[in-house]
Amino acid sequence: MFNRSFLNSFKYAFQGIYYVLKFNRNIRIHFVIAFLVIIASIFFKVSAFEMGILGIMILLVICTEMINTAIEEVVNLLTNEHRLEAKIAKDVSAGMVLLTAMGSVIVGILVFTPHILRLFK
Repeated sequence: MFNRSFLNSFKYAFQGIYYVLKFNRNIRIHFVIAFLVIIASIFFKVSAFEMGILGIMILLVICTEMINTAIEEVVNLLTNEHRLEAKIAKDVSAGMVLLTAMGSVIVGILVFTPHILRLFK
């Protein structure tokens, strides 16, 4: 039913995830924060809809960090010298992660604020 190349694509994808977890400090930080958000979601008993939104934001931040890592690795492969184009590519991909992370913080504030305020009532 499944051919070998299909199964190999899963193997390679897991190798990519393993690589970023092992060599990228930022993605490890994102995973720790994601774990804390999930724990907070359970503690505050957020709705399924809210958990879905938080889950999408978690995946979005992690995926943009992985794209950033891929772009940085390709730029490093293509040039060892300091070139403006390489800097722009790296800066833009880092900016993508920053914007996504800032958006996820805003979503987290919007989701958790009502739950936190209920603790003080």
